[in-house]
Amino acid sequence: MSAFLDVEASLTGRRWIGPTDEADRLAEAMARETRLPLPLARVLVARGVAPEEAAGFLEPTLRELLPDPRSLRDMEKAAARFLRALDGRERIAVFADYDVDGGSSAALLLTWLRAIGREATLYIPDRIDEGYGPNVPAMQALAKDHPLIVCVDCGTLSHEPVAAAKPADVVILDHHLGAETLPEALAVVNPNRLDEDGSLGHLCAASVVFLMLVEANRQLREKGVKGPDLMGLLDLVALATVADVAPLIGVNRALVRQGLKVMARRERPGLVALSDVARLDQAPSAYHLGFVLGPRVNAGGRIGAADLGARLLSTADRNEAEALAARLDKLNSERREIENRVRDAALAQAEERGLDAPLVWAAGEGWHPGVVGIVAARLKEATNRPAVVIGLENGIGKGSARSVAGVDLGASVQRVAAEGLLLKGGGHRMAAGLTVAAEALEPAMARLSELLARQGAGAGGPRDLRLDGLLMPGAATAQLIEDLERAGPFGQGAPAPRFAFPDMEVTGPRRIGESHLRFSLGDGLGSRIEAVAFGAFDGPLGPALSAGGAGRFHLAGKLEINTWGGRRKVQLRLDDAARA
Repeated sequence: MSAFLDVEASLTGRRWIGPTDEADRLAEAMARETRLPLPLARVLVARGVAPEEAAGFLEPTLRELLPDPRSLRDMEKAAARFLRALDGRERIAVFADYDVDGGSSAALLLTWLRAIGREATLYIPDRIDEGYGPNVPAMQALAKDHPLIVCVDCGTLSHEPVAAAKPADVVILDHHLGAETLPEALAVVNPNRLDEDGSLGHLCAASVVFLMLVEANRQLREKGVKGPDLMGLLDLVALATVADVAPLIGVNRALVRQGLKVMARRERPGLVALSDVARLDQAPSAYHLGFVLGPRVNAGGRIGAADLGARLLSTADRNEAEALAARLDKLNSERREIENRVRDAALAQAEERGLDAPLVWAAGEGWHPGVVGIVAARLKEATNRPAVVIGLENGIGKGSARSVAGVDLGASVQRVAAEGLLLKGGGHRMAAGLTVAAEALEPAMARLSELLARQGAGAGGPRDLRLDGLLMPGAATAQLIEDLERAGPFGQGAPAPRFAFPDMEVTGPRRIGESHLRFSLGDGLGSRIEAVAFGAFDGPLGPALSAGGAGRFHLAGKLEINTWGGRRKVQLRLDDAARA
């Protein structure tokens, strides 16, 4: 297949890949049959949507897509035990992971309980002192005065800690990949148990918790009791789904779309305070969940107090929310500084090792365990390969891994752990955590690379840029952007549409801050739109596009509406450029 617009090597060294001739024919046929704009038809074809499915895809509803909670094993048992604890006035403990998914999952339960006048004990382990998931001392301590412990976003592999919680009952609501045997919990609700069919494997933990609350409300309704409102909880489910990099397919699209509508109502004090401190002055999008709000919620678990995120998301007190949001915003700034230092060192090490292997990895003494996951994501984005980043201390490495579409990272990490090369390891398709002895580091990474290669990791070009077609500035209207948004939300597994603008004239380039670039692009016939290139001066784009007499360029990026001072303008968020 020839390169799109003959761009074999762009300014950033990438080969541009456009729609195939067959995809073009299908898009044109869909546009005729459905009367949808051709650019939107191209996006739908790329998603594998047939013309007769287009209307349903563009308007996903929970009524149509939400699965029956009872389709998951142990669900009825989990909800029944939860309600029995309420009937018996038993104390309930919620043991949650320290990331956004864990915090959102905990907040779902705490908010639901508060709606019926009940409280629960929140316990979130310290990332450094306790590590991920339930541990024996914490579970034993909780079991002394909590007859029911609900583990959310963790617990599926915690055999010993769950056993240590006896005589308390343990209910696990999780989504991480299960092993051949499950812990001796009263219920393990997890779409990624090995005895599930995998059809709901794309759910994050918060979605599993939400389904448990749907089932709890159903069981209450069968007793003639009305349960708390569930639709108002979908802002938490949306935040967790996007921040945990769950693929935006199937019911996840409906959950996120509806959750964004709930969030736009600004009813949850924690998210309102966090949006304000982040200076978010527009209705949130999936981008804001993943890159503005999510990192701030995560900051507590990464480098601060582990429970800050869950407390923020669950509080009903505006003053407490504002104080927690300010603290998390400050921690997020500190996290960025730590991350930048580790990222530079990890990238240099990975480049020296080679960026064309099936697995890109780096390990360093003293690297903060709270940022290795973010740095792994940066390496993955830069190379289009699964990446692992590990912090070493006292001969033990604790690391995080991030994967690319089509490569099940969690299963491979779990297998390497089962083979004894890792001390501990697990996760899901797109992300995983691991613990490794320093002396086993090289053989463990070599084995993991071998397993990932069998799944096709590293087979594609590390710098390919996929495009949905051509556009001219005159066609880039606010109406087109609104049409394209109907195919969203965009994120993992559903990338935002990216178009090429061929043979454009670049005018008015101006540097913004230290590394960003703003400019106008036009076709020379009077049609122009604004563009922004974030981080342009960290690479070749800024100098090339801002040089005097730079010439004409093919420009590639995503269209968006820039809202500033009450005005709405079409804007291209530039991803790449090539000389025309």
